[in-house]
Amino acid sequence: MSTFSEQLQKIANTTGFIAALDQSGGSTPKALKLYGVDEDCYGCEQEMYDMVHAMRTRIMTDQAFEGSHVLGAILFENTLDREVEGKPSSQYLWFEKHVVPFLKVDKGLADEADGVQVMKDIPGLDDLLDKAAAKDVFGTKMRSVIKSANPEGIKAVVDQQFEIGRQILAKGLVPIIEPEVDINNPDKSECEALLKEQLLAQLDALNDSQQVMLKLTLPEQANFYADCIKHDRVLKVVALSGGYQRDLANQKLRENNGMIASFSRALTEGLSAQQSDEEFHAALSDAINSIFEASAT
Repeated sequence: MSTFSEQLQKIANTTGFIAALDQSGGSTPKALKLYGVDEDCYGCEQEMYDMVHAMRTRIMTDQAFEGSHVLGAILFENTLDREVEGKPSSQYLWFEKHVVPFLKVDKGLADEADGVQVMKDIPGLDDLLDKAAAKDVFGTKMRSVIKSANPEGIKAVVDQQFEIGRQILAKGLVPIIEPEVDINNPDKSECEALLKEQLLAQLDALNDSQQVMLKLTLPEQANFYADCIKHDRVLKVVALSGGYQRDLANQKLRENNGMIASFSRALTEGLSAQQSDEEFHAALSDAINSIFEASAT
């Protein structure tokens, strides 16, 4: 069986969750600060990336971080280009931990228009996808944000996500489509209704050989995305924590059967650079076990 086929079977059939370790240039300082590393601890962008890679390496190499609980991990391109214990990061994840690697491919968000932020252009995407495939990456992730219930804006977000998703599928990788609904949105439920309508229309338009994953904000109504979860063109629906604290994110996740976590801040909550190895392992184990349990509903 090929590596891709093994990874596909794991994502499709194994209980667990996806770790989002893909903070990029804009979000890295905040992630480091939450980890106990202030901006005065590094003098330039290169040092910042060195420090966040050290944080990610500490997570990935911990005994608690392994494939029986963690199905996959989403990496930033800078992490893809680095090594963990002498192996390319993505190949360390798969061959040492049996954790399926994904790659964040978007270049950030455009300015808000029509109540949404679509993605910026992604120059060189085909070359990036080729590089990812050569390093045994299974799939990709790309994020847009919905801030108000504007039908035209939400349609633009979903149309762009699936247009680029088809480009990714053509390269033999599985895209994670992520149209995040801002949790602070006063009309969040209405946004979710408009979003689901557009998602189902695009899913229905895929051909029988195409499958995508969806990464969605935990909905206001339990099991709201059940039609997406059971759709033949959907491999998996994963949830982003969206700023919810871990306990609340886990509680909401338990209410949505068949949806699994793809948490970032909620995963690393409570981890600190100042912890001893024993303290770090205990905190990471607690996080992984609680998110795994919430993903098993």
